[in-house]
Amino acid sequence: MTLKLAVARGFAVAVVLTIVTFVYSHWFHVNPTTVALSLLVVVLLTSAYWGFRIALFTAFAAMALLNFFFLPPFGTFTIADPQNWIALLTFLTTAVVASNLAERVRRQAALAQSRRQEVERLYAFSQQLLTFDNTAQLFNRAAENLAQTFGATGAALTVSGRDTIYPSRPDLDFDRDLLLRAKARGEISESESASYVPLRLGARVMGALAILGVKLSRETLEAIGSLVGIAAERTRAIEELSESRAMQESEKLRTALLDSVTHEFRTPLTGIKASVTALLEENALDPAQQRELLSVIDEETDRLNRLVGEAAEMAQLDSHMVKLEVRPHPPRELIDAALESTRSMIAGHVVAVNVPADTPDVSFDFERMREVMVHLLENAAKYSPQESEIIISAEHNPQEIILSVADHGSGIDTVEQSMIFEKFYRGREQRYISPGTGMGLAICKVIVEAHAGSLTVVSQLGSGSVFSVHLPLRS
Repeated sequence: MTLKLAVARGFAVAVVLTIVTFVYSHWFHVNPTTVALSLLVVVLLTSAYWGFRIALFTAFAAMALLNFFFLPPFGTFTIADPQNWIALLTFLTTAVVASNLAERVRRQAALAQSRRQEVERLYAFSQQLLTFDNTAQLFNRAAENLAQTFGATGAALTVSGRDTIYPSRPDLDFDRDLLLRAKARGEISESESASYVPLRLGARVMGALAILGVKLSRETLEAIGSLVGIAAERTRAIEELSESRAMQESEKLRTALLDSVTHEFRTPLTGIKASVTALLEENALDPAQQRELLSVIDEETDRLNRLVGEAAEMAQLDSHMVKLEVRPHPPRELIDAALESTRSMIAGHVVAVNVPADTPDVSFDFERMREVMVHLLENAAKYSPQESEIIISAEHNPQEIILSVADHGSGIDTVEQSMIFEKFYRGREQRYISPGTGMGLAICKVIVEAHAGSLTVVSQLGSGSVFSVHLPLRS
């Protein structure tokens, strides 16, 4: 408490005592006991709100006023009756003891309030620590959050195994030696302006914290050190778990790729090997048989070439190494080109094309989008019965144009609809009845998304599927 504040409070006490004395001596003529009790109340209130020192001054001033104005002989500090000595001493003793008790209660209440605030801040700080899911973010933000939560002028963090110190602000001034000593010894140390706290996880010391500009209880400091230590261990465990899951997913992907590529490459190689073996046999084949075997070799070689091309294209798309040649094109031109490329594949189906005359041009890379439409048409032909209808349609709204390919195949299960666009995934039924690598739809999805569009599917088991390419209309 500053001297100026103490003088102001003393003056206020003097004014109150003067008012009480004036009221009892001029307006209400009461006995000394009533006056003493009233003055004692003033002493207790002073102690409760302003502390023991001001209350002690109030007690002596009240005793002097009681003696001067209310104990005979009046108007002097002389005490004629020995019983009045006992009364004054009793009043003073009661006032001092009561003031001391009130001060103690006030301090305990203030301490309880301070501890409650510290617990609330600890809870808020622990909630903030839970938002961090990696150690780099935790180390860079924990000191700043700690300073803000507890009203400190600054904080700094260091962890075992790292030489870096993470301060709440770049210009923070603190004793680095004491911080490193707290980390090395695992003990709390305090200076005039800072506290240095080890970060603990059980008995293991994981680092240290410096907290500047605020005095906290030792229990709170230990709790802060434990919270940050637990948070550091938690984020480390999350990172290890994420790495482990990533490795597992990578291994699954690698296995799926090897299984798919091995199976798909083995099938055409088996056909080529059998045809070549037959051609090399000593028994002469007639020209028709030779032509048939050479046709098998030619078809399977094309299939191998396509498999290699799909794998290479998927790698290029994943690495964003493909540059799109985007120009405005009529959707009908794209559909006609895709139909021409799939003529042999869809020969056994009835194809219906519905493109309104007012369909606007849309900007896209023609070859890439032709590849998408070709794949959708081949899938429609591959997974729907012979002689069934394949419908190609176009529709538009002010924001986009939608190109759709609908078939009357067996449909796709609801669970699998969100998985068929993943690399190397093939439907549970389709993987056994039709050849493929599971890369086609993934390639189509990446190409369409590169045009700022989207590829969707609507399907129902037993009723067929509709794949739709959504392309934005733009100038």
